Amino acid sequence: MRHWDGGNPPPREGFFVADTSDHILRNRAAWDIWAADYEEPGHRAWAQSEPTWGIWGVPESDVGMLSQVVDGLDAIELGCGTAYVSAWLARRGARPVGIDNSRAQLHNGRRFQEEFDLPFPLLQADAERLPFADASFDLAISEYGACLWADPYRWVPEAARVLRPGGRLEFLVNGTILMLCAPDDEEEPPTDRLLRDYFGMRRFEWPDDPSTEFHLGYGDWIRVLRANGFDVEDLIEVRPPEGATSRYPWADPGWARRWPTEEIWKARKRA
Repeated sequence: MRHWDGGNPPPREGFFVADTSDHILRNRAAWDIWAADYEEPGHRAWAQSEPTWGIWGVPESDVGMLSQVVDGLDAIELGCGTAYVSAWLARRGARPVGIDNSRAQLHNGRRFQEEFDLPFPLLQADAERLPFADASFDLAISEYGACLWADPYRWVPEAARVLRPGGRLEFLVNGTILMLCAPDDEEEPPTDRLLRDYFGMRRFEWPDDPSTEFHLGYGDWIRVLRANGFDVEDLIEVRPPEGATSRYPWADPGWARRWPTEEIWKARKRA
């Protein structure tokens, strides 16, 4: 199951995945099916010279997801999909490792590596139990990856464990307000009314969808990050530019100009 292309650091010795959480297994099966829909967008992202983030494709120069120089950093992308974020990091001098739950997503990522001649390690693994030794990385990053599809009370401690003191954690997720206003039907845009409770946010499951998402309120995010040794340095509430469009039917640019559909959290592991 595991695949390793060399590089530093390697998976820790004796690593074995057992007792996998039910939501990890169901999300793996779902993404092995959905991977075909993300092949072409992933290829486009691989071909870009500048990173663009989230459903609105906001340029790095406008949103500042990568707050510092990444040249020379050991980086791990948590839930890499086709690994275009890792590709952006590699082109900027980082030494990335991409891990993902889906074999099909990684298959597409490896094909793009060959096409663009940009090798770096890709590994099928679960972000709730990372196969790396403590203090292996300087940067952990996730864009709609493990930060959405894994339990934050499991993946955040693992991210903290594999980061070195002073290491950075940066992740992009759906906006909290969006999740409170989003109908159960993903074809429908968010409303201007609250449709679900704020208190108790964590595990989200949708009608006619086998996958499981995880979303927290602001206070819960701060507490889980601080409890695992992180200092929160910034929260960027992404606002798309005028005229922005998205491939997702639920993404309403008018709504997103009034309320954030996406959030970027930035934290640093205390020394």
